[in-house]
Amino acid sequence: MLLSQGSIKGKHGAIYPLLQNLINRKRKGLFYKTACSISASAAPYTHALRSSSHPDASKRTKSSSAFYRPHRIWPPRRSAAAAAAAMGLEMEEMAASIGVSVPVLRFLLCFAATIPTGLLWRAVPGATGRHLYAGLTGAALSCLSFGATSNLLFVAPMALGYLAMLLFRRHAGLITFLGAFGFLIACHAYYMSGDAWKEGGIDATGALMVLTLKVISCAINYSDGILKEEGLREAQKKYRLTKLPSLIEYFGYCLCCGSHFAGPVYEMKDYLDWTERKGIWASSTPSPLLPTLRAIVQAGICMGLYLYLSPKFPLSWFSEPLYYEWGFWHRLFYQYMSGFTARWKYYFIWSISEAAIIISGLGFTGWSESSPPKAKWDRAKNVDVLGVELAGSAVQLPLMWNIQVSTWLRYYVYERLIQKGKKPGFLQLLGTQTVSAIWHGLYPGYIIFFVQSALMINGSRVIYRWQQAVSNSVLRSILAFLNFAYTLLVLNYSCIGFQVLSFKETLASYQSVYYVGTIVPIVCLLLGNVIKPARKPKAQKAE
Repeated sequence: MLLSQGSIKGKHGAIYPLLQNLINRKRKGLFYKTACSISASAAPYTHALRSSSHPDASKRTKSSSAFYRPHRIWPPRRSAAAAAAAMGLEMEEMAASIGVSVPVLRFLLCFAATIPTGLLWRAVPGATGRHLYAGLTGAALSCLSFGATSNLLFVAPMALGYLAMLLFRRHAGLITFLGAFGFLIACHAYYMSGDAWKEGGIDATGALMVLTLKVISCAINYSDGILKEEGLREAQKKYRLTKLPSLIEYFGYCLCCGSHFAGPVYEMKDYLDWTERKGIWASSTPSPLLPTLRAIVQAGICMGLYLYLSPKFPLSWFSEPLYYEWGFWHRLFYQYMSGFTARWKYYFIWSISEAAIIISGLGFTGWSESSPPKAKWDRAKNVDVLGVELAGSAVQLPLMWNIQVSTWLRYYVYERLIQKGKKPGFLQLLGTQTVSAIWHGLYPGYIIFFVQSALMINGSRVIYRWQQAVSNSVLRSILAFLNFAYTLLVLNYSCIGFQVLSFKETLASYQSVYYVGTIVPIVCLLLGNVIKPARKPKAQKAE
């Protein structure tokens, strides 16, 4: 048994320094390995304790150091800066392990947090409390993800939309459309987010894009509220607002965290019914557990495929000399795989967003007509993965890809460009695609992609008309396969512009495959004017 320090000094003062040395060495041996595991940010702190805790530390001699050992504080206390630095190192390691940057990882963590946040929404009492909860949680997650000033970006379009509804109801839709889109374009030009995203950065313009569509649809629907129902389209009748939403309702609708980051876009009327538990939410809704789990599993699979494929098919190859040394079919295959790989990233994002909307209850859209009836969660659905990858026609793609934005474009752009008594044509489609391109950003690659998509859809319509006009089942199957192959070719050719963004790289990638994805749709359109299928006679009405 070790004697006390006082008894050693009294009886064996000569050997005390030696024993003290042994004791200190033993302590050092016990704690050395643990001390080495402290992060580098805490090392200067512990060094300062060892070297300067005694006022005469600089004057000690070798002999006196045997009698004195500074007291250790264990574990060492971390300052706030040291803790932040340690957390930063952990974030860097985690980001590196999944192949993303720290800002993107921070965004993904906040984005995933929308799922439990949506679940907690169900427990908030009162409609006012739910409005405040929706808006405040969205603002808080946005602050954590993009920074403290990110919410300032959202104030401008929100304020513009509400003031337009308050002061200029008849023209509120047009004022908000022009003002909100103008502000979004200015932010796109200032931040040039596409370049930041390609380099692993991220900013709040993605959330601003979703918010822009929300405030525009709300203002347009409020303007429609003073119109007579006669002559209105079904969507106008369904979503028009006869009463101005309160500021709290508007705040919750705009920043509701389940859709704030990446959509889906939904209507103010649906949001109010959901929050106030009216309409289909008046009675008890089905359990969202299974559809939420399905969306989360889908998100995990999509992220896994993206992380596996992205290192094998990087966009950087399009600017490498080796790519242009490959043969035509090799380059065409690489374009297909590049587009195929990039889509899984969007599938992952939309699957997480779908899970957040479903678990909150907002995604519920009623019951199917089947027997027994099944719950539908279509409001949360933003993509049909198999529907996109196995699309039999390019016409189907807007119904499968970014579904809620495509629906918004149809309701608030495409249908409103059609003059009464006239059929829609290529100009209405081109105008809609141009709005979509500007909404995404000001990069030439976006503009080229959406012009290409207008050609792609019209070319596919020609093939479909031929297919429907043919009575021979074999020939019809051949045309159906040609439409599928056409869609696969032109889609993955066109989406290179959406990925590389720059005008030079887009044209270089198109030129590398001899503009095949542009020439084929134009040829289909020209042939459609020459080979016009005979129209089937209409069934005569029974007298």
